[in-house]
Amino acid sequence: MTVSREDYLKAIIEAESEGRTVIPALLAQWLEVSPPAVTKAVKRLREDGYVDANRDGTLKLTAKGREAAHRTALRHHLVERMLAEIFGMEWHQVHAEAERLEHVISPAVEAKLIEKLGKEGDCPHGNRVLPETPAQIRKRGLLPLSEAVEAKDYVVASLYERDFRLLEFLHKIGIGPRVPVRVLERNYDDTIQVLTPNGPVTLGSPAAGRVWVKPKSGDKPKHRKNK
Repeated sequence: MTVSREDYLKAIIEAESEGRTVIPALLAQWLEVSPPAVTKAVKRLREDGYVDANRDGTLKLTAKGREAAHRTALRHHLVERMLAEIFGMEWHQVHAEAERLEHVISPAVEAKLIEKLGKEGDCPHGNRVLPETPAQIRKRGLLPLSEAVEAKDYVVASLYERDFRLLEFLHKIGIGPRVPVRVLERNYDDTIQVLTPNGPVTLGSPAAGRVWVKPKSGDKPKHRKNK
């Protein structure tokens, strides 16, 4: 299994979880490769029995391809947890590192990580091993911050991790895993003002829709005084 092949298969299950129609053009955009490169890669994946292509060009993983994608997703999950829980790396940095390291984890190291961390825990971003659809996330009792009720207290429970720029942005404004938040106001321009422990911040709808929260009991987040 090559690095490139693992990236393609994992991208397909991630796109499926977002309800995307998986076509070569989408994979070219997500993986930042040229359309001809995707065409060649997909041809090899089909020949090797990892994907099937419908007449309209949409791609589907075979049982073999889905199993391989799940193995890569598990290694990614384990590496993220290792970096955060064992090495203390910041949550907003581990995804990019795991994207590289997931390809070099040997079966022996993978087994040790499973022994140490287990398979069931959430990653530092609050996500499960396999990508979940919005419906599956809602079944966990979560809702997007963009849908949170004004003047009600929540805790950040899950973050969309594919976009490393989004993770950096959220970290910069003080929104992260297990952070208490409260929607203060919904603005005319479709932005929302959110109170965090660092004070109020403004989020656009696309970013707020990538932050999943759960209701919190207790007092609202307190504004930290600048020293």
